[in-house]
Amino acid sequence: MSNLKYWVWLSALRGLGGSTALELLHQFGSPESLYYADQEELRQAGLDGRTLAAVEDRSLSETDRILGECDRLGLRILTIQDTEYPDRLKNIYDPPLLLYVQGRLPLFDEEVALAMVGTRDCSAYGITAAETMSHSLAKQGALIVSGLAKGIDAAAHRGTLRAGGVTAAVLGNGHDVIYPPENRSLYADIAAAGVILSEYPPGTRPEGKHFPVRNRIISGLCLGTVIVEAPRRSGALITAELALEQGRDVFAVPGPIDSPASAGCNRLIRDGAFLAADSWDILREYVGRYPHKLTAQAVEPIQPLETEPPAPSSRRRAKEEPAEEAAPALPVLDLSVDHGLTDDQMAILRALEGEMQVDDIIEVTQIPARRVLSALTLLELENYVTQSSGKRFSLQVTLQ
Repeated sequence: MSNLKYWVWLSALRGLGGSTALELLHQFGSPESLYYADQEELRQAGLDGRTLAAVEDRSLSETDRILGECDRLGLRILTIQDTEYPDRLKNIYDPPLLLYVQGRLPLFDEEVALAMVGTRDCSAYGITAAETMSHSLAKQGALIVSGLAKGIDAAAHRGTLRAGGVTAAVLGNGHDVIYPPENRSLYADIAAAGVILSEYPPGTRPEGKHFPVRNRIISGLCLGTVIVEAPRRSGALITAELALEQGRDVFAVPGPIDSPASAGCNRLIRDGAFLAADSWDILREYVGRYPHKLTAQAVEPIQPLETEPPAPSSRRRAKEEPAEEAAPALPVLDLSVDHGLTDDQMAILRALEGEMQVDDIIEVTQIPARRVLSALTLLELENYVTQSSGKRFSLQVTLQ
């Protein structure tokens, strides 16, 4: 492995994008080989003028400053060629060349790591949902990754720490810059019990352009991304898009249909994201692959200081009913009365017999897949149908 100072030199070159740095690393094998390459070798590599000018800056003054700050702050540097560098992250389109690490680095590739993100300007409902969901996920063995921003991110970290779980924070700035300032104590708690990561060296200010770039690391470290609360234009939705591009699962917590803060989540569900009404809606997707990591258990909702938790959904109440009690009678839905249902929704309700998979519903109704998924999502939100493992749907009402 090359000396770390050459890795820091390459990552800190001005005007050199991450993808260009990775291409140079691929061509020369190591940052040290690039550093000592002569002009002829650089020209033969086909470098354009801008890249050539950047690489010919052999000054190590900024490198020495960064390494000195890492020593002062107790940071270690993880490069993309280190064995500890997570394969999940290495295999995304544009992985970071290196990461500055504070705390204990978990083996992400062996963990049920889940990103949980959302809007900074969240509601009391969003805070409750994020804290409760992250607490329950952590209690059952998941590792929660977020961005240490105010709002949903901070709530996700708090809920995980209160459960005694492991959480990872990915910054859009240097480790020595606490942003936002009100998260100072949370920053210290995560550094002590989890890990804080950044591709930005110490001294880097939290510029707006850094955070969308940072989001690819949050989703790239994880099996799935949970969006708790997000308006139609939100950085959290950028993370969801990145997760999909990386082949990861996307889950969304539904919210009130008249709440702008939940509009993005409700749209994700409409477009095919997994609906996450409780932690098991998420974990059931991974328990088959990670049975040694996950432990299904009834977890009492935590009580965030900001607000009381919302009333449990009918799906959650059904799950918590003692097994020996008789199941309550299903409510009656009279389809001859106008309930505001679309033709697609009524056709699906009439077609459902027992538990049916989406493909079977499409075959029976002859309705296109996208319309079936959209209709099922709305029917589930209204508690007319329920979803079980394997994307199986069944009626929650008795038709009349």
